[in-house]
Amino acid sequence: MRLNSIAGVIDRRILVNYRVDPDVLARRLPPPFRPQLVAGYGIAGVCLIRLKQVRPVGLPPWLGVASENAAHRVAVEWDEGGTTLRGVYIPRRDTNLRINVWLGGRLFPGVHHAAAFDVHETAQRYTVRVMSDDGRMRLDVQVTKSDSLPADSVFASLEGAAAFFLNGSHGYSPGATASQYDAVELNCEPCTMRPLAIERIESSYFDDRRTFPAGTIAPDCALLMQDVGHAWSRLPELCCPDEQVASLETAQRVAK
Repeated sequence: MRLNSIAGVIDRRILVNYRVDPDVLARRLPPPFRPQLVAGYGIAGVCLIRLKQVRPVGLPPWLGVASENAAHRVAVEWDEGGTTLRGVYIPRRDTNLRINVWLGGRLFPGVHHAAAFDVHETAQRYTVRVMSDDGRMRLDVQVTKSDSLPADSVFASLEGAAAFFLNGSHGYSPGATASQYDAVELNCEPCTMRPLAIERIESSYFDDRRTFPAGTIAPDCALLMQDVGHAWSRLPELCCPDEQVASLETAQRVAK
C-alpha cells in the first residue's frame, strides 16, 4: 500500500536561506536540475518544520502525529517537454519521529534519517539544534523575529521572497536509483510569512569548505510560517536519462 496524500498543520516552519555561487551549487546538483537564480545567485538552505495532526487524508485530526523535521533544500529548475519547470531538490531529510524513518520512501515519498532535536522558543527567538543519529548532519540555528529582510538580501522585498518560496511547492529527493527522484507537492492554506533575523547558523553541510569554498556562500535571509493547514500529495516520479547520470559522475570524478 502507498499513500497518495497526507494532511496536517504546520505548527512552525523556519526557512533559513543562503545565497550561493551558482557554478559551485550546480556541481552539487544531479541531472536534470540546475540552480534557480535570484539576482545572479543560487538559493539553498534548511527548512526546520514542526508538524502536528499529520495523518492520511480522510482521517480525523486526533489520529494525527507530531514531529520535528529538517530538510536541506536547493531551489532548482529543469527542462521538460520544452518547458522550464521549477521546484526544490532535497538531498536530505531528518526527523525525530521513527515512523517517518520507517515509512519514508516506502509508504510515502521521501527518505528520512533519524535525528535528535533540541528546540527552545520564546515570543521573539527560536533556537533549533539538530544532530543526526548517523553523525552526518549537524545544525545549530538561532533566529529572532524582525520587521524586514536584511539590507543585503538578494530578494528586493518580503513579498518577493515569500512568493519565491511558496511557489517552490514541488519537492524532489533521491529515489531508488541514481536516475529517479521521489516527488511530492506541498499545498498550504493562505498564510503570511514574516522575516526573521539570523543570529546564528551553523551547518555541517553548508560550512564544509571542501563543498562550498570560502566566499562562495553566505547566509541571506530567514522566514517564518506558523499555524498553517497543509497537505502533501504524491507526484509522479521524475526520471532522467542514464547517460546524464553517467556524465555527471564523470565530471565529479574529474573535479576531484
